[in-house]
Amino acid sequence: MKHEKAVVVFSGGQDSTTCLFWALKKFEEVIAVTFNYNQRHSLEIEVAKSIAEELNVKHHILDMSLLNQLAPNALTRADIEIEHRDGELPSTFVPGRNLLFLSFATILADQIGAKHIVTGVCETDFSGYPDCRDAFVKSCNVTLNLALDKPFVIHTPLMWINKAETWKLADELGALDYVQKKTLTCYNGVIADGCGECPACKLRKKGLDDYLLEKGADVR
Repeated sequence: MKHEKAVVVFSGGQDSTTCLFWALKKFEEVIAVTFNYNQRHSLEIEVAKSIAEELNVKHHILDMSLLNQLAPNALTRADIEIEHRDGELPSTFVPGRNLLFLSFATILADQIGAKHIVTGVCETDFSGYPDCRDAFVKSCNVTLNLALDKPFVIHTPLMWINKAETWKLADELGALDYVQKKTLTCYNGVIADGCGECPACKLRKKGLDDYLLEKGADVR
Protein backbone atom coordinates (compact mmCIF):
# COMPACT_ATOMS: atom_id res chain seq x y z
CA MET A 1 0.00 0.00 0.00
CA LYS A 2 3.00 2.28 0.45
CA HIS A 3 2.95 3.21 -3.26
CA GLU A 4 -0.73 4.17 -3.30
CA LYS A 5 -2.72 7.29 -2.53
CA ALA A 6 -5.29 7.78 0.25
CA VAL A 7 -7.91 10.34 1.28
CA VAL A 8 -8.40 10.81 5.04
CA VAL A 9 -11.70 12.16 6.36
CA PHE A 10 -10.26 14.72 8.73
CA SER A 11 -11.82 16.86 11.46
CA GLY A 12 -8.72 17.78 13.46
CA GLY A 13 -9.91 15.67 16.40
CA GLN A 14 -8.12 12.88 18.26
CA ASP A 15 -9.48 10.04 16.16
CA SER A 16 -9.06 11.52 12.70
CA THR A 17 -5.59 12.88 13.53
CA THR A 18 -4.51 9.44 14.72
CA CYS A 19 -5.89 8.06 11.44
CA LEU A 20 -3.96 10.71 9.53
CA PHE A 21 -0.69 9.58 11.15
CA TRP A 22 -1.69 5.97 10.44
CA ALA A 23 -2.27 6.78 6.77
CA LEU A 24 1.03 8.64 6.48
CA LYS A 25 2.78 5.42 7.55
CA LYS A 26 0.78 3.24 5.15
CA PHE A 27 0.52 5.24 1.94
CA GLU A 28 2.87 7.12 -0.32
CA GLU A 29 0.59 10.13 -0.73
CA VAL A 30 -2.10 11.28 1.71
CA ILE A 31 -4.74 13.94 1.16
CA ALA A 32 -6.95 15.21 3.99
CA VAL A 33 -10.54 16.33 3.44
CA THR A 34 -12.50 18.37 5.98
CA PHE A 35 -16.21 19.10 5.69
CA ASN A 36 -17.58 22.47 6.67
CA TYR A 37 -21.20 21.97 7.70
CA ASN A 38 -21.37 25.14 9.81
CA GLN A 39 -20.51 23.07 12.86
CA ARG A 40 -20.90 24.64 16.27
CA HIS A 41 -17.22 25.60 16.42
CA SER A 42 -15.57 26.95 13.29
CA LEU A 43 -12.31 26.46 15.23
CA GLU A 44 -12.56 22.80 14.18
CA ILE A 45 -11.87 23.84 10.57
CA GLU A 46 -8.91 26.00 11.64
CA VAL A 47 -7.40 23.20 13.73
CA ALA A 48 -7.72 20.76 10.84
CA LYS A 49 -6.12 23.28 8.47
CA SER A 50 -3.27 23.95 10.91
CA ILE A 51 -2.50 20.25 11.47
CA ALA A 52 -2.54 19.52 7.73
CA GLU A 53 -0.10 22.40 7.14
CA GLU A 54 2.22 21.25 9.94
CA LEU A 55 2.26 17.68 8.62
CA ASN A 56 2.67 18.88 5.03
CA VAL A 57 -0.53 17.17 3.91
CA LYS A 58 -2.59 18.54 1.03
CA HIS A 59 -5.93 19.62 2.45
CA HIS A 60 -9.36 20.08 0.89
CA ILE A 61 -12.19 21.85 2.73
CA LEU A 62 -15.59 21.08 1.21
CA ASP A 63 -18.79 23.04 1.78
CA MET A 64 -21.47 20.83 3.32
CA SER A 65 -23.67 23.59 4.74
CA LEU A 66 -26.80 21.84 3.45
CA LEU A 67 -26.27 19.26 6.21
CA ASN A 68 -26.72 22.02 8.79
CA GLN A 69 -29.97 23.06 7.15
CA LEU A 70 -31.36 19.52 6.90
CA ALA A 71 -30.23 18.07 10.23
CA PRO A 72 -30.24 20.55 13.13
CA ASN A 73 -28.50 19.07 16.18
CA ALA A 74 -26.23 19.98 19.09
CA LEU A 75 -23.15 20.08 16.85
CA THR A 76 -24.70 22.62 14.50
CA ARG A 77 -26.93 24.65 16.82
CA ALA A 78 -25.69 26.50 19.89
CA ASP A 79 -29.24 26.56 21.28
CA ILE A 80 -29.50 22.75 21.38
CA GLU A 81 -28.09 21.24 24.56
CA ILE A 82 -25.45 18.51 24.38
CA GLU A 83 -27.02 15.51 26.10
CA HIS A 84 -27.16 11.73 25.93
CA ARG A 85 -30.23 10.05 27.45
CA ASP A 86 -30.39 6.28 27.87
CA GLY A 87 -32.20 4.60 25.01
CA GLU A 88 -31.98 7.64 22.73
CA LEU A 89 -29.49 8.84 20.16
CA PRO A 90 -27.22 11.60 21.55
CA SER A 91 -28.22 15.16 20.63
CA THR A 92 -24.81 15.37 18.89
CA PHE A 93 -25.84 12.79 16.28
CA VAL A 94 -25.94 14.35 12.80
CA PRO A 95 -28.22 12.20 10.61
CA GLY A 96 -26.53 11.09 7.42
CA ARG A 97 -23.22 12.75 8.22
CA ASN A 98 -20.89 9.79 7.67
CA LEU A 99 -22.91 8.62 4.67
CA LEU A 100 -22.35 12.01 3.03
CA PHE A 101 -18.74 12.36 4.23
CA LEU A 102 -17.73 8.96 2.87
CA SER A 103 -19.59 9.57 -0.38
CA PHE A 104 -17.92 12.91 -1.03
CA ALA A 105 -14.52 11.65 0.14
CA THR A 106 -14.81 8.81 -2.37
CA ILE A 107 -15.83 11.19 -5.16
CA LEU A 108 -12.75 13.27 -4.31
CA ALA A 109 -10.63 10.11 -4.28
CA ASP A 110 -11.96 9.27 -7.74
CA GLN A 111 -11.04 12.72 -9.04
CA ILE A 112 -7.46 12.60 -7.76
CA GLY A 113 -6.72 8.97 -8.53
CA ALA A 114 -6.81 7.62 -4.97
CA LYS A 115 -8.08 4.13 -4.21
CA HIS A 116 -8.14 4.32 -0.41
CA ILE A 117 -10.37 6.28 1.97
CA VAL A 118 -9.57 6.40 5.70
CA THR A 119 -12.07 7.33 8.41
CA GLY A 120 -11.88 7.31 12.21
CA VAL A 121 -15.30 5.82 12.95
CA CYS A 122 -15.39 3.32 15.79
CA GLU A 123 -17.96 0.77 16.96
CA THR A 124 -16.34 0.24 20.37
CA ASP A 125 -16.73 3.79 21.76
CA PHE A 126 -19.22 5.04 19.20
CA SER A 127 -21.71 6.79 21.52
CA GLY A 128 -24.62 5.04 19.86
CA TYR A 129 -24.13 6.63 16.42
CA PRO A 130 -25.54 4.15 13.86
CA ASP A 131 -23.30 5.48 11.08
CA CYS A 132 -20.14 4.52 12.98
CA ARG A 133 -20.90 0.81 12.81
CA ASP A 134 -18.81 -1.63 10.81
CA ALA A 135 -21.89 -2.96 8.97
CA PHE A 136 -22.71 0.55 7.74
CA VAL A 137 -19.16 1.23 6.52
CA LYS A 138 -18.94 -2.10 4.67
CA SER A 139 -22.34 -1.51 3.08
CA CYS A 140 -21.35 2.03 2.10
CA ASN A 141 -18.10 0.73 0.59
CA VAL A 142 -19.99 -1.75 -1.61
CA THR A 143 -22.51 0.90 -2.68
CA LEU A 144 -19.82 3.43 -3.60
CA ASN A 145 -17.88 0.82 -5.57
CA LEU A 146 -21.04 0.00 -7.51
CA ALA A 147 -21.91 3.67 -7.99
CA LEU A 148 -18.49 4.60 -9.36
CA ASP A 149 -17.62 1.18 -10.80
CA LYS A 150 -14.20 1.17 -9.13
CA PRO A 151 -12.60 -0.88 -6.31
CA PHE A 152 -12.26 1.71 -3.54
CA VAL A 153 -11.29 0.51 -0.06
CA ILE A 154 -12.59 2.27 3.05
CA HIS A 155 -10.20 1.75 5.98
CA THR A 156 -11.35 2.05 9.61
CA PRO A 157 -8.21 1.66 11.79
CA LEU A 158 -10.13 2.44 14.99
CA MET A 159 -13.25 0.33 14.37
CA TRP A 160 -12.63 -2.34 17.00
CA ILE A 161 -10.48 -0.50 19.55
CA ASN A 162 -11.46 1.64 22.54
CA LYS A 163 -10.15 5.10 23.44
CA ALA A 164 -7.24 3.75 25.51
CA GLU A 165 -6.17 1.63 22.55
CA THR A 166 -6.55 4.65 20.25
CA TRP A 167 -4.07 6.53 22.46
CA LYS A 168 -1.81 3.47 22.33
CA LEU A 169 -1.96 3.50 18.53
CA ALA A 170 -1.04 7.20 18.49
CA ASP A 171 1.91 6.41 20.75
CA GLU A 172 3.05 3.55 18.50
CA LEU A 173 2.89 5.98 15.57
CA GLY A 174 5.11 8.43 17.49
CA ALA A 175 2.26 10.93 17.74
CA LEU A 176 0.98 10.69 21.33
CA ASP A 177 2.21 14.11 22.43
CA TYR A 178 1.11 15.72 19.17
CA VAL A 179 -2.41 14.29 19.34
CA GLN A 180 -2.74 15.23 23.00
CA LYS A 181 -1.70 18.86 22.53
CA LYS A 182 -2.82 19.80 19.01
CA THR A 183 -6.22 18.21 18.42
CA LEU A 184 -9.75 19.42 19.13
CA THR A 185 -12.20 16.83 20.43
CA CYS A 186 -14.18 19.00 22.86
CA TYR A 187 -17.82 19.79 22.03
CA ASN A 188 -17.27 23.19 23.65
CA GLY A 189 -14.40 24.09 21.33
CA VAL A 190 -11.42 23.84 23.72
CA ILE A 191 -8.23 22.49 22.12
CA ALA A 192 -6.06 19.75 23.71
CA ASP A 193 -7.47 18.46 27.03
CA GLY A 194 -10.73 20.34 26.42
CA CYS A 195 -13.36 21.56 28.85
CA GLY A 196 -13.31 18.33 30.84
CA GLU A 197 -17.09 18.36 31.17
CA CYS A 198 -18.64 17.36 27.83
CA PRO A 199 -19.06 13.67 26.86
CA ALA A 200 -16.26 13.85 24.26
CA CYS A 201 -13.77 15.22 26.80
CA LYS A 202 -14.71 12.66 29.43
CA LEU A 203 -14.29 9.79 26.97
CA ARG A 204 -10.98 11.18 25.74
CA LYS A 205 -9.59 11.72 29.27
CA LYS A 206 -10.67 8.31 30.53
CA GLY A 207 -8.99 6.68 27.54
CA LEU A 208 -5.76 8.60 28.09
CA ASP A 209 -5.74 7.90 31.82
CA ASP A 210 -6.36 4.18 31.21
CA TYR A 211 -3.61 4.00 28.60
CA LEU A 212 -1.03 5.87 30.70
CA LEU A 213 -1.87 3.64 33.66
CA GLU A 214 -1.39 0.56 31.51
CA LYS A 215 1.82 1.98 30.02
CA GLY A 216 3.20 2.77 33.48
CA ALA A 217 2.42 -0.78 34.60
CA ASP A 218 4.21 -2.17 31.53
CA VAL A 219 7.28 -0.02 32.27
CA ARG A 220 7.42 -1.32 35.83
